[in-house]
Amino acid sequence: MALVEVQVPDIGDFDEVAVIELLVKVGDSVKAEQSLITVESDKASMEIPCATAGVVKELRVAIGDKVKQGSVVLVVEAAGDAVAPAPVAAPAVAPVTAVAPVAAAVPAAAAAPVASGPIHVMVPDIGDFKDVAVIEVMVKPGDSIKLEQSLITVESDKASMEIPSSHAGVLKELKVKVGDTVNIGDLLAILEGAAGAAVPAPVAAAPAVVAAPAAVATVAVAAVSTPVAAPAHNPTATPALGLPHASPSVRKFARELGVPLAEVQGKGPKGRITLDDVQGFTKSVMAGVVQTSAQKAKAPAPASAGGGGSELGLIPWPKVDFAKFGPIERKEMGRIKKISGANLLRNAVMIPAVTNHDDADITDLEAFRVSTNKENEKSGVKVTMLAFLIKASVAALKKFPEFNSSIDGDSLVYKQYWHIGFAADTPNGLMVPVIKDADKKGVLQISQEMGELAKKARDGKLSPAEMSGATFTISSLGGIGGRYFTPIINAPEVAILGVCKSNMEPVWDGKAFQPRLMLPLSLTWDHRVIDGAAAARFNAYLGQILGDFRRVLL
Repeated sequence: MALVEVQVPDIGDFDEVAVIELLVKVGDSVKAEQSLITVESDKASMEIPCATAGVVKELRVAIGDKVKQGSVVLVVEAAGDAVAPAPVAAPAVAPVTAVAPVAAAVPAAAAAPVASGPIHVMVPDIGDFKDVAVIEVMVKPGDSIKLEQSLITVESDKASMEIPSSHAGVLKELKVKVGDTVNIGDLLAILEGAAGAAVPAPVAAAPAVVAAPAAVATVAVAAVSTPVAAPAHNPTATPALGLPHASPSVRKFARELGVPLAEVQGKGPKGRITLDDVQGFTKSVMAGVVQTSAQKAKAPAPASAGGGGSELGLIPWPKVDFAKFGPIERKEMGRIKKISGANLLRNAVMIPAVTNHDDADITDLEAFRVSTNKENEKSGVKVTMLAFLIKASVAALKKFPEFNSSIDGDSLVYKQYWHIGFAADTPNGLMVPVIKDADKKGVLQISQEMGELAKKARDGKLSPAEMSGATFTISSLGGIGGRYFTPIINAPEVAILGVCKSNMEPVWDGKAFQPRLMLPLSLTWDHRVIDGAAAARFNAYLGQILGDFRRVLL
């Protein structure tokens, strides 16, 4: 095993950027290109990746330290025959600091042309990044724009960065909006230049950033303008209003959990929001200690509250002194029931839901399930009928994609991923873990994951991420009993499948009655998105797959 010093690679024309977040600790196993620390300049935050895989033996930096190219971040015990990477080669062309001398050599007539008409502002060299997302627009038409003033903020998977204006003038038209993706050379804005305003000449010989060999997040700097001195980094400064002060990895984590970063109190340097802050906020919401603004605005009053229902024009909820009729015992509802109760009430009231009932012949599939469990008895993985249902549902969702969509205003969002939630009965109430990317997993892997998630649910150890992102849910009463029921859709999904206990029944085959194992199916769907014919076809197709599972391969 070799000890390798991991250094800060070329991060462009920035010297002594501040370390604002540590993403690993001593003893962690790290992969090549895994982010180690987050650093910040006055224009961007970026994550520094690891150049080699191994185990972290020593951290050489702490939060608040200043680092630059060549600074040692940590020491890794490289795996296998891995050796330290070769030093980062010096840039082949002049860095940004060399722009001014080069510009001085340009003839005066070319160096300072006068602009009085429309000026096209392009996206400058943003390093080795393509299709970066616009996450914030900082100006609007009519604004007076200064040279080097930031126009938009973009974000890759490794860094967020501000794109500055290469010219001064009045903003006439903005060509991008939040959610768009941009690349170098894309038209960003059109300015109206003031007569006599000097416009710096392009300097082709000095690109803004030279991409390092490692996949490091580079910082966008206008390649066509003379650089200006960056203000000194102040760890105690309060962040400006606007974009929440957090690194790309924290913002991505918050998006996955559905956490509104603007409502999270950052406890890091300069009020920066950290992973711990997001996790703490999520725990507070789950515990009912705090509510997000969206919850406050949308959550209905609990059904048991006196006067509940008046918002919908209903008569008040009845208030009864139950004790006058006989002995009673009063118990506070559990936290999970309180949270899920509000969601269920909203979904039941707001979604125009319809339920189709059908039966699927699973005689052959059940025989295959039993034989599979016998063959895999030593593996410890027990295949359940629910695992087959998840796989069959994915096939049906692919054939009828509207069932894998969600309503967003006046639009439908068709998801190109298939995450299946399944209802798990726990001592604390109903919970819905999610099998992510079920289309990419076999029945054995799905069964194993279901067992692990169900155990975590019973132990109260499910994380919010393990219960989020579902595109379709299955509620199974398993072997408890019952025939059919009407499951409530789990918004923002548009459908849910309920299944009950299978029963052996006589089925007419055209000549005689044959004993067949029949599984009751109850499909509830949102009538705003799905019509009755589509729902009938979905149920029929699902039944065909369960009757002959080879159809999954088609």
